[in-house]
Amino acid sequence: MEENGKIIVALEKAELEHMLKEAAEIGAKVGVEKYEEELKRYRNKRTDRRYHNTKLLLRNYRNLNVNAEDSVFGRSQMEESAADILTSMMNMYNSEVVVESIMRSATRTAIIVSHVKKMLELYQIYCERSSNPIEIRRYNVVYDLYIAKTKLDRKDIAEKYNISKETTYKDEKAAIEALSALIFGIDGVNFR
Repeated sequence: MEENGKIIVALEKAELEHMLKEAAEIGAKVGVEKYEEELKRYRNKRTDRRYHNTKLLLRNYRNLNVNAEDSVFGRSQMEESAADILTSMMNMYNSEVVVESIMRSATRTAIIVSHVKKMLELYQIYCERSSNPIEIRRYNVVYDLYIAKTKLDRKDIAEKYNISKETTYKDEKAAIEALSALIFGIDGVNFR
């Protein structure tokens, strides 16, 4: 029935309740799906940032290590934890600012270098104990790129391990993903 340009529909109470219930269920389902998508996007972004920050720490490891070794501060003077510093890293988006922030304080540098060294040691042990020989090669690729006193370029690394240059990139990526989980904890793991 139409009255003054408005359509009036007559429904039984049970029909109206059924329609409202269906509309609420559909709305709730769409809302939950949107929330889950947003949560997944947030986790992926955070994981990507942790991967980026792990690579940033490795890329600057030699300089950070020298800075920490030259530090006159001892562990007893350290008030911040590695977790505190890593958390603050996650809120910075400019790579140069992250490195400057760490190096600005000799204490922070020493904490981060100590933490990264320990996680590298754990990763090395994991790789050495693995039944998959590719794991130790992945560790060695990252070690040669970022940790060793004398840095090797990708061509030299490829020759050293009898692999292609492209494989050095794949090994580096896999190693950095594993190191991200160690350095940043469970939040560094990508569950994609």
